Parts: sequence; structure tokens; C-alpha cells
Amino acid sequence: MSNTNVETITSTADRIKLSLAVLVLIAGIVAYSMLDGQPGLVRVGSFVASVIVAALVAWWSEPGRRSIVFARDSYTEMRRVVWPQRKETMRMTGIVFAFVFAIAFFLWIVDKAFQWIVYGVLLGWN
Repeated sequence: MSNTNVETITSTADRIKLSLAVLVLIAGIVAYSMLDGQPGLVRVGSFVASVIVAALVAWWSEPGRRSIVFARDSYTEMRRVVWPQRKETMRMTGIVFAFVFAIAFFLWIVDKAFQWIVYGVLLGWN
């Protein structure tokens, strides 16, 4: 397997920025737990603020910008997907349920056959 498509962080500045973003997230989690006596809005607000600050710090790095471009391209590609109609979805769901029932019935028959062979024929318990 080739790892030629693996992109790594090579810049020291990018490593520092991403480390700072992780530290800001950790600080937000710590702030949430330390503000135990405060109202829930203050606690959640401190965590959300840390997430926003961490996202901004990460966005200023090259991997952050690549992630934003990837997310934008993924959203554009998702909008191009042709989703099935309700009738087709219901038909395929019915086929899946019928197949699952048929396999379950087959496995039940195989289990009962093995049970009869082991307990009835080989061990003579029945």
C-alpha cells in the first residue's frame, strides 16, 4: 500500500498553531468543569467560545485551510447527489426486511438441525 497521498504537517508554525488550537479546546473543557457553580449559559458559553477560538486558530494554518476547502467541496458534491424517491426507498426497505427475515429463518433452521444432530443423534439426550 502506498502512502503517497498522505499529507503531513511540515511547517513548524502550523504545528504550533494546531497545538495552540488543541490547548484552547482543552482550556474550554477545563473552564466548563471549573465553572460548576455558575449558570449553565456561562458554562456552555465558555466552551463554545473556546471552540470558536480554536477553529479560528486552526483555520489560519495550512491544514485548516485545506480542511475548509475539503468541507466546501464535500458540501457541493453532496448537493449533486440524486436522492431516491419515496416509492423506491420503501420498495428497497421492504426488500431488505424480506432478505433479513429469509436469512433469519434459514439460520433458525440450520440451528435446529445442528441441535437435533448434536443433542439427539450424537449425545442421545432427546
